[in-house]
Amino acid sequence: MSQRTPSDQAVRRHGWGAAIAVAPAGPAVMVVVAALGLWAAGATDLPRDAFPRVVAATVVTAVGGTVELSGDAGGLADTEAGLTVIPLSVTLVGALVTAAGFLRPLRHRAVAGARELAGWAARVAVVWLLCLLGLALAARQNFAVDLGNDTLSDLGDLFGVRPEVGFTTDVPLTLVVGLLWLAGVLVLALLVSRGAPLPPRLLRFQESVRPAAYAMVGLLLTWVALGLVVALVVAATRGHARETLAVILLGLPNLMWLVFTVGLGATWNGRVEGPFGLPMPHVLDEVLRGKDTAALNLGSLAGYDGRVWWLVVVDAVLVLAAAFVLAARSPARMRAWQHAVHMAVALVVTVLAVCLVGRVSAHYGLSVLGINDLAGLSGDLFLRPAVWSALGLAALWGLVTGFMGALLARPVHRRGEARAVTAPSAGQR
Repeated sequence: MSQRTPSDQAVRRHGWGAAIAVAPAGPAVMVVVAALGLWAAGATDLPRDAFPRVVAATVVTAVGGTVELSGDAGGLADTEAGLTVIPLSVTLVGALVTAAGFLRPLRHRAVAGARELAGWAARVAVVWLLCLLGLALAARQNFAVDLGNDTLSDLGDLFGVRPEVGFTTDVPLTLVVGLLWLAGVLVLALLVSRGAPLPPRLLRFQESVRPAAYAMVGLLLTWVALGLVVALVVAATRGHARETLAVILLGLPNLMWLVFTVGLGATWNGRVEGPFGLPMPHVLDEVLRGKDTAALNLGSLAGYDGRVWWLVVVDAVLVLAAAFVLAARSPARMRAWQHAVHMAVALVVTVLAVCLVGRVSAHYGLSVLGINDLAGLSGDLFLRPAVWSALGLAALWGLVTGFMGALLARPVHRRGEARAVTAPSAGQR
């Protein structure tokens, strides 16, 4: 009777059957979350049975894909539109499910070969790209713009103006960006999971990288959980349950990670003009609306509501807790200044990621016979961070809390060498 080798067992564990079972779970749960969120937002009332296509477009943008907007209003009119936003609730759920599926066959192992991990990731990527291709091809639709029942509508009938706005997907670019998104999720999953195996050559990096990655992911998820609790309380006490559900299912991390950076002292510059609005507390909309470019930070928000200073306290508690976790999961031989440096680097990378994915930009314009902003249909919205100041503040917070977290974690450190798994010797292999 032949005996199966470890490589045979790995192929059986990470074969195409396992990839087909695991990879579609991420896109499937993203479709469900996006559909529920858009339903709560009222998107089921869109004409021309567009709801499934809008759901597909939402999932495409959630993985960083490109959805291009276009407009057509006939020879005597002109339209222009653009939209850049990532529904991070959909992104987060898809990332968690995809990471869990990828790690499941790898559990209960200390070390895995680079070829084994690469082969398993490649199979997952192929199935993932096929799912994303189907969503990208389905994400295209045109909508007619209602001009109302007044003089503007009569002008439209007279000159044959039938304004439309639509969207389509840049399929090749979407597949490339989607593949990069998947690669980032899989790499981060290997870094965060303490029990996930690594190739022997990479084991030396786990002492510094894994605790930091785990602490930062925990910090971001804690902010989302805190926002979920607040949103449910607001929905239960003040009503608007359906609108609140739409925010939870589509953009809760967008809001909470923005608040997280503002609590650190970061500034976001933006403007809200026209019919657009931000899915966030009214005070944020007040700061941004009606100005050329407004600064959104602790100072400007405090002018409307002094309770915003509590964000600094919440950030201090949560960031210090993350620094404590980082130090507690690190080797006991590391010094406090090393923990401070690791925390600073980790927090800078985290804030940079929030700045990159949290940007919002939307505009729509309609003109007939050269007359702009008819019927108040035109609008503009953007929100972007002051990146360098945000990164500098993150580094400062990281150094201070990293040093304090190291001091707090000393009593819980395991004596002796690191808890990390070491690479097997040649004889053990």
